[in-house]
Amino acid sequence: METAKMEMPPAETETEPKNDTQSGDVNQILKEVWGYDAFRPLQAESIDCVLGGRDSLTVLPTGGGKSLCFQVPGIAKPGLAVVVSPLISLMKDQVDALVANGISAAFVNSTQTDDEKQHVATLIRSGELKFLYVAPERLLQQRTIDFLSRNQVSFFAIDEAHCISNWGHDFRPEYRGLRMLKQRFPTASVHAYTATASEPVRRDIAEQLGLQDAEILVGDFDRPNLTYRMLRSANRTAQVVEVAKRHPGESGVVYCISRKEVERVTEVLKANKVSARAYHAGMDDSKRQANQEAFIREKCDVIVATVAFGMGIDKSNVRYVVHAGMPKSIEHYQQESGRAGRDGLESECVLIYSGGDLVTWKKIMSGESDNTAAFASLEAMHTLASGTVCRHRSLVEYFGQEYATDSCGACDVCLGELELVEDPVVLSQKILSCVVRVNQRFGATHVAKVLAGSKESRLIEMRHDKLSTFGLLSSEGQAAVRMWIDQLVGQGFLYRTGEYQTLSLSEPGWELIRGDGEVRLTTAAKPKSSTYSRGSRGSASGSAGGSKSGTSWDGVDRELFDHLRQLRSRMATESRVPAYVIFGDETLRQMARVRPSTLETMATLRGVGAKKLTDYGELFRLEIAAYCQENGLPVDQGLT
Repeated sequence: METAKMEMPPAETETEPKNDTQSGDVNQILKEVWGYDAFRPLQAESIDCVLGGRDSLTVLPTGGGKSLCFQVPGIAKPGLAVVVSPLISLMKDQVDALVANGISAAFVNSTQTDDEKQHVATLIRSGELKFLYVAPERLLQQRTIDFLSRNQVSFFAIDEAHCISNWGHDFRPEYRGLRMLKQRFPTASVHAYTATASEPVRRDIAEQLGLQDAEILVGDFDRPNLTYRMLRSANRTAQVVEVAKRHPGESGVVYCISRKEVERVTEVLKANKVSARAYHAGMDDSKRQANQEAFIREKCDVIVATVAFGMGIDKSNVRYVVHAGMPKSIEHYQQESGRAGRDGLESECVLIYSGGDLVTWKKIMSGESDNTAAFASLEAMHTLASGTVCRHRSLVEYFGQEYATDSCGACDVCLGELELVEDPVVLSQKILSCVVRVNQRFGATHVAKVLAGSKESRLIEMRHDKLSTFGLLSSEGQAAVRMWIDQLVGQGFLYRTGEYQTLSLSEPGWELIRGDGEVRLTTAAKPKSSTYSRGSRGSASGSAGGSKSGTSWDGVDRELFDHLRQLRSRMATESRVPAYVIFGDETLRQMARVRPSTLETMATLRGVGAKKLTDYGELFRLEIAAYCQENGLPVDQGLT
């Protein structure tokens, strides 16, 4: 049960583990293995729980550095750390990254031969293996439990822990059996990690796992390095292409609702000379896997996918995520959009939505036995998309946290990109009056038809064409009226209630009819400018935290950066690992800014650990030296 809770300190605060007997060790591990100088907020507290053997649940948003919360103490503690992971691709990515950093790690799953599995077992028996990654189904097999019980397991880390909760957005029933770990391994602590979990989900996770006096650590849901834009669909595919063209040569993910749309958008991007590949569950397994590998090794820039793609992808340098269709919940949107900018560098999230998306999802959900909660989540997502409130504020407050900043400087609302109607109060009064005229007994679509002057037979049969509000907004069109209704709902002037989502006025709505109150409504036209700002709040630190460094492109030689990316891609292909495993974008930018001439200087850069310096440092140093010599550029810039 949830017995203790710690809120995350401000994002710029750096913290250290409080356990004096271990803090020196873990800070040294962080520096030597990952090349980071300090932990991000909440990482240190989470690590303390593992070091002290106290059960815990850590909730950090995507990009918050959850993996380090169990990887660092897993190295510091004696014995084997068992990591429960739901996807083979996620296991492989994390194992590849650990091995690249010189840490003994392995997975056991269905892709391996019997000899490969036996080799892992031998490493465990000898005490050589520090991390074992395994799916819940395999872990719960009796022979696996019996084998592990004969070896020294230091703790269990349950990744993607929201999968255990029936209230969660990716419930997986096989996770429920993990409760027995506390019974079979009484001396091993259990630690759960997830990016998205409301308070009921957090309580359910702790209860289902049988955590004892668990410490619940909840991070800040805000992602200040992300710039959010939510656009109404107006030639959706062309809008996707426009976003991709703003990010030439950069990694991006485009989400579509249907497989057919995935294929169509992929072909349009290719026709516009964007390097793109498709990914969805209907593809041949080998083709789908090949496309995923091409993306993570930077052989293509864009992956176009259904929501089947993503949870198992630990790619840190995705610079933009586009939703070519509305997700079915804010939880899904937070997790999917959060795959952008995991390295802490500025990135863009664009949602392109329409009223038709709402209808599509309701049809998909209609077959579910209990869809009340799902419909409520869908409506919350639609309200967010059509709203005129700061996107960062809306997301943070949805997850029950306060947002203190007046303007985020990193969303379409706060950047002034939304075109607002000149007299929103009068326009709102017309809409609210129509809701009253139909006796607050109809939904948004019907009210929009009345205001737009529809000649639909059902409307005429009810004599709603005789109402004083009939055709009052015929010049604006039904789609625009529907958008304004959604915005009035989002700002609390209208309620949707009941099975048929009937509209009714709230108290602020009645006050607005009387001319008392403030409201914001957007025009149905395109945003003011197609030349978008990238936001103005600077870049957050990388996956392990640390100090901010101002605008992340300041002083970076873009051409040298591209040279280093190409070298990284070649090395990733040769080593058969994701590109980010070699070096992250943040580290490459530092190299292209400082232009280090020696390995000693390179070792001071963030993200350059001892093993990576040995394996890759000289190759990158030579690439930098050749570029500087060819272009007559100085080296070792900005060093003190």
